Amino acid sequence: MSSLTPGAATPPRSLRPYLLCAPALVLFAALLLAPLLIIGLLSFHAFDYNLGVLDSWTLHQYLSVFTDDYYYSIFFRTFWMSLLTTALCALIGVPEAYILSRMGSPWKSIFLLIVLAPLLISVVVRAFGWSMLLGPEGPVNQLLALFGFDPVRILYTPTAVVIALVHVMLPFMIIPVWTSLQKIDPALEAAALTLNASPFTAWRRVVLPQIVPGILSGSLIVFGLAASSFAIPGLLGGRRLKMVATVVYDEYLHELNWPLGAAIAIILLLANFAIMLSYNRLLEGFHRKRMGGPV
Repeated sequence: MSSLTPGAATPPRSLRPYLLCAPALVLFAALLLAPLLIIGLLSFHAFDYNLGVLDSWTLHQYLSVFTDDYYYSIFFRTFWMSLLTTALCALIGVPEAYILSRMGSPWKSIFLLIVLAPLLISVVVRAFGWSMLLGPEGPVNQLLALFGFDPVRILYTPTAVVIALVHVMLPFMIIPVWTSLQKIDPALEAAALTLNASPFTAWRRVVLPQIVPGILSGSLIVFGLAASSFAIPGLLGGRRLKMVATVVYDEYLHELNWPLGAAIAIILLLANFAIMLSYNRLLEGFHRKRMGGPV
């Protein structure tokens, strides 16, 4: 017996999926789109150090960023360090995910827990841990001194930031690749081995093309998080080694120039979007070509 009251209007079938998604869409718009819209509008406001944010519209903030070599160097440093972090995570994470997928019980569950365990610890805590490890009197330099080497300055350098970023972002590369590997029938690789292919050739020709979507997902997550990272560059890079997120922080809380900070944040968002969209298109085209589909 229908629970609907007689004569009650029911929505058309074509609108039901949208109505079911409406609460999530409203929440998404309220928590993400609305703040982005406010930041975008703020970036077009004028600013005066004596009067603060002015109620007038201007493109001065964007012109200041695009005409100043200082900001070009900041963006360049941010993107090359993010690319290096993504490449290192792929070089380490893909083989690690492959080994993890070939483990038997209970070792697979144990090592999967080890991979995910760092996510339970705050990024700030892990950054402080790396600052102690890589400091002038830290265990790394003590180990070098033990073998007769001079101390090495690692803290407050790009090396320290990249090391910590790789440590923090590695699980975000391993998990998507491991998920892709779970969908592959191990018999395919075994068949390649029976056809006299070496283990590396079987992995390169059979396994790798099928895990490209996982590598793509992991790379996009790692690059996006690394490019917008704040805690690790702020704690391990110091005041001199700035990345875009730390510059936005300085403009908002130190200089109080909210429109300029908003403009830099919007440029970072658009640049991230353009790079990730291009990378996604390139890697998806490679995947379709290798799998025999239309490019």
